[in-house]
Amino acid sequence: MVRSVLRAAVFCFGCFGSLQAQMQDDAILHAVDAHYDHLSSLTASYTEHYTGLGMDRTETGTLLLRKPGRMRWNYATPAGKVFVLDGKFGWFYTPGDAQVQRVPAKQLDDVRSPLRLLLGHTQLKRELENVRVTRVGSQTVIRGVPRGMEQRMKELELTVESSGVIDRLRLEEVDGSATEFTFSEMRENIPLPASDFTFQVPAGVGVVNGLPPV
Repeated sequence: MVRSVLRAAVFCFGCFGSLQAQMQDDAILHAVDAHYDHLSSLTASYTEHYTGLGMDRTETGTLLLRKPGRMRWNYATPAGKVFVLDGKFGWFYTPGDAQVQRVPAKQLDDVRSPLRLLLGHTQLKRELENVRVTRVGSQTVIRGVPRGMEQRMKELELTVESSGVIDRLRLEEVDGSATEFTFSEMRENIPLPASDFTFQVPAGVGVVNGLPPV
């Protein structure tokens, strides 16, 4: 009888612990959702580190986000490289290239694409498959596979603060390559003109529809 009671107590304690852990996981996911749902705009400095396909490169620049569906990556290194999402198309250009790559936003399959989840009504549980939450010190790491990108992406990893702010984003692709973005100097809900998200095709440069370069 005593053993049965002890087993029942251990089982109940285990269930309580699992429930408590799930509640903590849901709380941090909700914190991320709530934080970005209340943003209208965001600017940040970023460092981008890519490894794969025999390459290992680091680039830096400034990110601008504005709802609904606007995004601009201004690269400082390499200077002049730019990616703009204007709501209809994604535009990719590097100075010296003879062409600008243009891709319809709905067909965009790019490592920056998961950040679009911050440009709408954020719901991580809907945006990601197989969500897992791990605590690392004062931060939390959220992992999952972006829905609709399963053919390319193996895993998305977000490192977030308790407030729900994303400090780091890492994407591992099915071919083994990985791209990591770290963010700093973030400014939220500041005025960003529409012109920031309009791409001006340089004189003498053609426009081609297709996939962006790696």
